[in-house]
Amino acid sequence: MEQNKLYNNYTGKSGKWLHIATVSVLWFGLILQIAIAIPDYLQKGRTPGGTLVQLFSYFTILVNLLAAICLTALFNINSRLGKYFFQPIVLSAIALYITIVGLVYNLILRGLWHPEGLFRLADELLHSVNPALFVLYWVLYAPKANLKWMQALSWLWFPFIYSVYVFIRGSISHLYPYPFLNVDNLGVSKVAVNSLLMLIAFLLIGFLFVWLNRIAVKRRP
Repeated sequence: MEQNKLYNNYTGKSGKWLHIATVSVLWFGLILQIAIAIPDYLQKGRTPGGTLVQLFSYFTILVNLLAAICLTALFNINSRLGKYFFQPIVLSAIALYITIVGLVYNLILRGLWHPEGLFRLADELLHSVNPALFVLYWVLYAPKANLKWMQALSWLWFPFIYSVYVFIRGSISHLYPYPFLNVDNLGVSKVAVNSLLMLIAFLLIGFLFVWLNRIAVKRRP
């Protein structure tokens, strides 16, 4: 009962329905993408293990999965996982990452391929619908705190570690999840510049989320 009261105070009725809808769409998009991608990869000669590694080498998949786990955990805020994800610093970090997913795809990558059918549906869910729903939920219902500006720097660890993984894996397999990180095609110097620009984008948008947190705290009754 105490957990239900905390959850209701946190979300309210409208927030509860947005929470349920966002979690449902997040999981649906992920499951759909995995379900249609696995047979496609296997048909192209990939091994089952290689297929899973390839799928979970996409920043988009990792961040959508993180967002889905986060909002699922928040159905039980008093659980250990729920308490962790209920922190403003954690929710804001995920909001930052999924915002980058949406921006990079729609501003840079959208014109590079033209999926059809279920691939198009999964593509739109993971890159447009899910980021929009999660950020809307964050704006309206996520707890806010008077975060420090330097907090945006700590949010860079995830994209930095991801980049290191991509380059190590790429140097071995020559497979890169995104064209702007493809060292084989672009060369080390160009990819280094692209990576630096991406980290700067993470930092600047991270500052935006810190500012939004601080504004929300000031306006709190």
